[in-house]
Amino acid sequence: MATSTLDRSAAPAAPGAAGAPNPGRRRINRTLKYVLLLFFVVVVLIPAYVLFITSFKGSSDADPSRAWFLPTTWETAGWSKAWTTLAPALGRTFALVIPAAVISATLGSINGYVLSKWRFPGANVVFTLILFGMFIPYQAVMIPLTQLMSTLGVPQGVPSLMLLHIVYGLPICTLIFRNYYESVPSELIEAARMDGAGILRTYASVIFPVSAPGFVVVLIWQFTSAWNDYLFAAFFSSGRNGPVTIALSFLAGGQLTDYAASMAGALIASVPTLIVYILLGKYFVGGLMSGSVKG
Repeated sequence: MATSTLDRSAAPAAPGAAGAPNPGRRRINRTLKYVLLLFFVVVVLIPAYVLFITSFKGSSDADPSRAWFLPTTWETAGWSKAWTTLAPALGRTFALVIPAAVISATLGSINGYVLSKWRFPGANVVFTLILFGMFIPYQAVMIPLTQLMSTLGVPQGVPSLMLLHIVYGLPICTLIFRNYYESVPSELIEAARMDGAGILRTYASVIFPVSAPGFVVVLIWQFTSAWNDYLFAAFFSSGRNGPVTIALSFLAGGQLTDYAASMAGALIASVPTLIVYILLGKYFVGGLMSGSVKG
């Protein structure tokens, strides 16, 4: 009797019974999930579709009323005009954003290391003051910054913009690296101290080799922030020495807007950041999460 009761209790539940998995319901839920994802993909890609097809239209065909229609004749004049206008600015932008991202990431890494592993009196106050820079609106300090850069004699264009992006990038870089280094075991630092390593030797030999996830996050953040910036560029540069955002605004300006060239220019200007996210996007999320839990 006990054996038969045991056998009945161990028998698998019939499909559709209470608490049993329902294959039909799972299939419906999966279908609804993919339909919803497809809907959001379409919504996100609609602007890219309009940009792409408009960039190949002629001047008479590139009209806002016909934004959804394919070109009657596919032309590349807009791409030629956009590349001729943006090419010099693209070179200046790379010369700006790469050093700015690397320098701000390096300084932020050192700050985060010192504030997380080499505690000193007032370290929390210093960290709070550094973070305060994240909450200062750019618009509130633009006039004083203009006067300061003029007093210091920093040339307009790439030099001034590089300095500004490095300084304004330090708070977020410091925050990300400090949180990341909190997950690094303190025993490694203590072992390096016992071996006679100082603060810089410990950083170079112990901390820097394990900092790749943090650097990926910060470099992507700083690269895209500096690349997409327009406010600083408008105040501290001009069309002949400014980044690609200024050249793009000149391309799209005027009373008679060349929609094909403007759309082609927008696509050209977005390609570098798109490539960065395609190549490093998976490391970006992993780097953000790596310092979220102290291990």
